[in-house]
Amino acid sequence: MNSQSRNAMETSRATVNTLHASRYLQQLCKHWAHKFETEYDSVNGRIALPLGEARLAAGPESLVIDLSTKDAASLATLREVVASHIERFAFRETLRFDWT
Repeated sequence: MNSQSRNAMETSRATVNTLHASRYLQQLCKHWAHKFETEYDSVNGRIALPLGEARLAAGPESLVIDLSTKDAASLATLREVVASHIERFAFRETLRFDWT
């Protein structure tokens, strides 16, 4: 196995339609800031979790979530964890996470 395949990361992206993208991005980063390394402002966020990394970008009508992990099993778990947390913050609306 060469070093490139050993270091390959599993990635996934979801674009979630919402008018509250910045709010959810900041809530998620603040929520995890006491446990994990986070960096964020009103439009971009990064969270380094044990499972992998989440990067978020807030636009006027959507929240883009990019995840990266070391393996497919961790990626599936990270998708569920991130989506469930955002859904709790977004209890006033129903969000759709279409992961690619």
